[in-house]
Amino acid sequence: MNDPHLRQQLVNALTVRQAHQSFDDVIADFPAAHFNTQPPGLPYTFWHLLEHMRIAQADILDYIQNPDYVSMKFPEDYWSPPDSQADKAGWWNTIARFKTDLAALVAIAQDQDRDLIAQIPHGHPGHSILREILIVAAHNAYHIGEFGSLRGTQGLW
Repeated sequence: MNDPHLRQQLVNALTVRQAHQSFDDVIADFPAAHFNTQPPGLPYTFWHLLEHMRIAQADILDYIQNPDYVSMKFPEDYWSPPDSQADKAGWWNTIARFKTDLAALVAIAQDQDRDLIAQIPHGHPGHSILREILIVAAHNAYHIGEFGSLRGTQGLW
């Protein structure tokens, strides 16, 4: 399938602030003193949440690209250990890696030589690039909203 409108909508779903906040909106000027703050009632910190988004997105990118892909264990492989923490370098490393993988997914969506609806050759039946990009977009939007809401409840805007 090579529909430019569909490809642009996928890129928009990954990168454009539409019906939700953008990634850059929710991380802008986030106070370093709260990278490792664990909001009440949650088993993870703000950094854990960003790192979870990065890991999940990287996993799907790997699934799309890697014929030797090995499934990760859910949920344990998708979250950093509860006692892990990020310093300023770790925080920004997570963000940089997230953005690098996001750019790779955008490039895949824009690549007119890729059939978006064909089954991924090494994937499960019915799994296509289109499906995987939609999963990333939905997962990211969900957690971006969560991050923004948690930031608000903690008075960190």
